[in-house]
Amino acid sequence: MPVLRSAALFAVAALLEIGGAWLVWQGLREHRGRLWITGGVLALGAYGFVAAFQPDAHFGRVLAAYGGIFVAGSLLWGVVADGYRPDRWDITGALICLAGTAVIMWAPRNGG
Repeated sequence: MPVLRSAALFAVAALLEIGGAWLVWQGLREHRGRLWITGGVLALGAYGFVAAFQPDAHFGRVLAAYGGIFVAGSLLWGVVADGYRPDRWDITGALICLAGTAVIMWAPRNGG
């Protein structure tokens, strides 16, 4: 269960961070206004809280592992929100990043 909980927290964190950054982008670059920017800033702040609930106590490990989730999630966000079409190298890179996440976060360790 700890792996499922951790994976779910990563998914929520990605939704908040990537979504928050997208809202800021839309507010500034697409001139949608301060309400979009404010929503983005709030989502980005909430991301920091969600990341802190990871069961692993090591900040560096959690954030390093989250990097792979961020890469794959960003590509997926682009597909859903912006109609982006990743090529095979985007997908290959994302899979490599996700494999890195799994190794960093969930590989068996001696003594913790």
